[in-house]
Amino acid sequence: MQLRRGLPTILDRVAQQVIRVELEKIIEPLFHPSSFGYRPGRSAHDALEQCAKNCWERWYVVDLDIKGFFDNIDHGQMMRILQKYTSQKLILLYSERWLKAPAYKQDGELQARSKGTPQGGVISPLLANLYLHDAFDQWLADTQPRIVFERYADDIVIHTRSIEQSNFILDKLKARLAEYSLELHPEKTKTVYCYRTARFFKDGKDIPVSFDFLGFTFKPRICEKSDGEKFWGFRPAISRKSEKKIVGKLRELAFQNWASIGIHELANALAPMIQGWLNYYGKFRISEMGRVFWLLNRRIARWARWKFKLRTFSKSFGWLKRMMKWYPNTFVHWKYGFTF
Repeated sequence: MQLRRGLPTILDRVAQQVIRVELEKIIEPLFHPSSFGYRPGRSAHDALEQCAKNCWERWYVVDLDIKGFFDNIDHGQMMRILQKYTSQKLILLYSERWLKAPAYKQDGELQARSKGTPQGGVISPLLANLYLHDAFDQWLADTQPRIVFERYADDIVIHTRSIEQSNFILDKLKARLAEYSLELHPEKTKTVYCYRTARFFKDGKDIPVSFDFLGFTFKPRICEKSDGEKFWGFRPAISRKSEKKIVGKLRELAFQNWASIGIHELANALAPMIQGWLNYYGKFRISEMGRVFWLLNRRIARWARWKFKLRTFSKSFGWLKRMMKWYPNTFVHWKYGFTF
């Protein structure tokens, strides 16, 4: 098998897809219900919904970060795990070949591989899921059946009822992951206090009261019932890190310089991207996306200034406000009320 720049060739990807389908038939029914990543009929939103429910019922979260997970999957251990679930020679033969296939470095040198899953490999997510199913999901279910968790690929949160239980699970988990050549990131792994009225001070010790999961930040927030009654909850909304990624994408596009196209062409060009952000991050507390769309509107105003040679920013903002009033459906986010 040949790889170009570390990526599988087209023919190899087709072969991986065939093997992936066969392997998925065997192991998908065995996966834990709290495993959500790269699985049919399951989504990140499902994981987030379950996480919010468990944060309501249990007051502590162990926010896990496995250091370089995809790059540190041990090939020998991976093959031993595969052999536990299938004896089909083709699956075992080709999986081992794909795992160990050398990759080209940036300088063109061919580098042998002893660990990690191939970048861009069709079968890589399934193998990674199986690795953590054996190393984490099944182990936790067998040894601590009352502990609940959510896992999306290598993004994991465990829900506990006390600091002591959190520390106990962490100690056990460190030893368990070491058996699989994995380790927790000491600075990014943390225990979080997630009671609804949590603050940064609890029982005489400082403890975080927020954590990020799948691009959302969970923290204490004022919520509202259907009858208008307000209460404290521990809910997700778009994280600052996700906001920065979106702003970085807008900066990279630099569409404010696209003076050769009209406003409707601009709106159509941006629509799929904006709708994607709304579909994903707008699932929970869509109002928290206001900062992102305020910055997007500013860039549209900058585009108008360049396009129509407006002399000041105040004139471009005035033009934009008129457009929002007269043509409120031009941009996708305007339809959701994200205007000035």
